[in-house]
Amino acid sequence: MTDINMAWSALGGDPALVPRISTVARRGALEARLPVRELARACVGACALAAAELGARRAGRTEVPGVRVDDGAVATAFVSERHLLIDGRAPVSFAPLSRFWRTADGWVRTHANYPHHRARLLGALRLPGDASVADVADVLAERSASEVEETVYGAGGLAVALRTAAEWAVHPQGAAVARRPLVERERLDTAHARARALPPLNGDPLLPAAGLRVLDLTRVIAGPVATRTLALLGADVLRVDAPRLPEDPDVHADTGFGKRSTRLDLGVAADRRTFGELLGQADVVVTGYRPGALDRFGLSPEALAGRRPGLIVAQLSAWGAYGPWGARRGFDSLVQVATGIAAAEGSPERPGALPAQALDHGTGYLLAASALRALTEQTEQGHGLVLRLALARTAAWLTAGGAGEAVSGAEKRGTDGTAYGSERSGTAYNQPDAWLVETDSGIGRLRHALSPVSFTGGPVNWARPPGRWGTDPARWA
Repeated sequence: MTDINMAWSALGGDPALVPRISTVARRGALEARLPVRELARACVGACALAAAELGARRAGRTEVPGVRVDDGAVATAFVSERHLLIDGRAPVSFAPLSRFWRTADGWVRTHANYPHHRARLLGALRLPGDASVADVADVLAERSASEVEETVYGAGGLAVALRTAAEWAVHPQGAAVARRPLVERERLDTAHARARALPPLNGDPLLPAAGLRVLDLTRVIAGPVATRTLALLGADVLRVDAPRLPEDPDVHADTGFGKRSTRLDLGVAADRRTFGELLGQADVVVTGYRPGALDRFGLSPEALAGRRPGLIVAQLSAWGAYGPWGARRGFDSLVQVATGIAAAEGSPERPGALPAQALDHGTGYLLAASALRALTEQTEQGHGLVLRLALARTAAWLTAGGAGEAVSGAEKRGTDGTAYGSERSGTAYNQPDAWLVETDSGIGRLRHALSPVSFTGGPVNWARPPGRWGTDPARWA
């Protein structure tokens, strides 16, 4: 199976609903050697269809609303962090030490956007805190890529050696990832595990996630994209961060639409009690920390479900929660390097990159879609679910060509008059302006991308702009 069919099947969706999706194809959108545009369409289309399905179920409708996937909206949203302006100022995406480096036998890519990652990288290389790009380049040029990878990871930093897809396929972690499904779904049969009944929906727009309480334990892009999407669809999303763990305010602004943000120190008894009170009323918990990082606080998926029967736990990781790299940190840029994407977009001699952090954004929409589909299942079955996705598994789908082709077929129309099951060509994608808007907020005037998740009667923008990181009270709205 390819494209939307594979994504929808991985979510456990009814294949008869796939023709509800119509596509507007635009030349120039997310152009790459690998089928990035098709992957992006599939992830967004699956998410929008999951939202429309849940909305129809809760509103008592017999027909699922039509879904529209526009390449322009998708391409703009997949680089939302590049389009963001705060009072006219553009954020800085990558720090100077987050880049490709030549080594004695190839290439390595590092990630040092956060101060603690920069410090660990320099410490592993035995360089001072004020070391320059030239200083780092001189040291790395004398070492092998594999040595740098292991040394930096051993110090808690982030560095990955460039591999081809064939080399990744025989790597123990690559082989472990390839054996897993795109979306892992584990039913939680805990005692009295009946989920909270959600009230019927009415009103305009149709908000499939209205009334849901979502605890957001994620950072950077993929997880926050998922929870930003749930917020668009009406969920009360509360992001919880540790007070001492730094966050980039610009990244938080881009992914904070529709959400509130608070800080709790789970090492403090009072904050643990507050978190427990929040958990006791939550419907969904989304986690994006490396596997095992939350276990010491009693927040493993199984423990969460035991404390809140009927809970949906959506777990995101870079490499997967298994294999020799299961406990490693990772980011989209590093996963591209390890899995052969950087070599495919460039060459082993001169690595390249995708036109967007598509693994982050794509997996984020799939994560949101997984939660929405699980909620639809709960309306009948009531049990909890653990959902597991990994950037490396999405990368495997992309490099295998699984993103395939866009939805196509003869045009049909639903009872709401929406054309579906069709693909038509729009104008070329040259400018993102049609999918950018400006919004006033407490952090300034924001120019930002609209969500690409679109279905008939659904929302077109978030109900609230992002606020400042960690400044909201630790309670449900």
